[in-house]
Amino acid sequence: MLKIYSTLTKKTEEFKPMKPGHVSIYVCGPTVYSYLHVGNFRGPVFFNFVRNWFEYLGYKVDYALNFTDVDDKIIDRATEEGKSAKEISEHYIKEYKKDFSDLGLRAHDHNPKVSEYMPQIIEFIGKLIENDKAYALNGDVNYAVDKFANYGQLSGRKLEDMQVGVRIEANDKKNHPLDFALWKSKKPNETLQGSSWPSPWGEGRPGWHIECSAMVHGLYGDQIDIHGGGLDLVFPHHENEIAQSEGCTGKHYVNYWMHWNLLNFGGSKMSKSLGNIINMRTFLEEHHPEIYKWMMLSSHYRSVGEFSDATIDLAVSGLARVYSALALADSFINDEAQEDAKYQVELDAAWEKIIEHINDDFSTPQAFAVMFDQIRKFNGQFKRGAKTNATLSGRAQQFKSFVMQFGKLLALFQMPAEKFLRALDQKLLTKAGIDEHDVESLVLARSLARQTKDYAKSDEIRAKLTQMNILVSDTPDGSFWEVNK
Repeated sequence: MLKIYSTLTKKTEEFKPMKPGHVSIYVCGPTVYSYLHVGNFRGPVFFNFVRNWFEYLGYKVDYALNFTDVDDKIIDRATEEGKSAKEISEHYIKEYKKDFSDLGLRAHDHNPKVSEYMPQIIEFIGKLIENDKAYALNGDVNYAVDKFANYGQLSGRKLEDMQVGVRIEANDKKNHPLDFALWKSKKPNETLQGSSWPSPWGEGRPGWHIECSAMVHGLYGDQIDIHGGGLDLVFPHHENEIAQSEGCTGKHYVNYWMHWNLLNFGGSKMSKSLGNIINMRTFLEEHHPEIYKWMMLSSHYRSVGEFSDATIDLAVSGLARVYSALALADSFINDEAQEDAKYQVELDAAWEKIIEHINDDFSTPQAFAVMFDQIRKFNGQFKRGAKTNATLSGRAQQFKSFVMQFGKLLALFQMPAEKFLRALDQKLLTKAGIDEHDVESLVLARSLARQTKDYAKSDEIRAKLTQMNILVSDTPDGSFWEVNK
């Protein structure tokens, strides 16, 4: 039984889809005016796993992530570069999709763009005016928050409390200082192509919040199973979405609100003012994509994520531990493998524990712990260079299948193990400024010293390799080296 924590009810609830066997998911995507930073991908990585898990449970999933391609930041960037707003947004959508693909994530079923939903947005606003939930004033259209009795239900805020301390200023486009924009009239200096559209209230463009309401409605109708987004979107964006959608249709909008937490960078929230923004393109040039996915999935999605050199090192260490066990398993697997029924019972019990943890609001850290327990036991029974037989080969294959099954759901551990470890070593050597050929030469020299029983020289070379953070293991087939992770 899958249970999900809903931000709306503030409790973990059993998942019950609106349509048996089907799940509709909408996740707020990026505003596309620049390369996307590492914080923008926590949600896509997590919901890629959510979608995979629902499918593992037997559901048919319909999953949308939108692109906000109408926004002041896009217009500003286009003005700076002498381009149209569409040129800017389309360029950065393409760049986002490249990063998304490089992360090894599955394409969404839908990627709606605001610019493609302008008729639906205008129709939606018109319906809100008809329902007396919105009003047009001097070219703008605003939502009247005091006309929606449940305003604040998602964030837990009360309208009367939000008014305390609000400076009431004369505003010829709002009846109430907390009313929010549904349609914004064109400003005199906004002459850029693709920055405004005709409407019954004059030329202009939609407010931020109405865009998602219209796109969700266009894709899924009045109601949706799951709506996801970052915790920073709870208020005002998702609060306003509820007011708009329920104010338009009169129906409950979202059954499960899921919000992932933010990332801290060295103990500080990521922000442009602090100068600690790291875009995903730069990260992937320096690090393997599985490192980022590990960082996002090895902690619970509702906990604050930590992003630092230390957490990157922890991810490298964790991945190396998994892939080293898989490489060890590969060395034992052959065509004569015979399944060990007793061992399979143990693995099946471990898998049931993983299911139990994931079904408890996607508790990935606990599921990772179950996997590592099996890795520990496997490493205790198998040693590199030892001879194999049909039984050992069978157990190795069973272990590998267990890890790979979990990894496939996470979009992890799918590379050939030796290839991944070698690629990881090369990146670590490059980062440390060490030439791989120098390492190979030292390992060879040490092997020759051991063959001639010059153990003093062998120990001297091992010490030098240790200073270079290189570990050497001696097996019947020769010496094996790797970067210490």
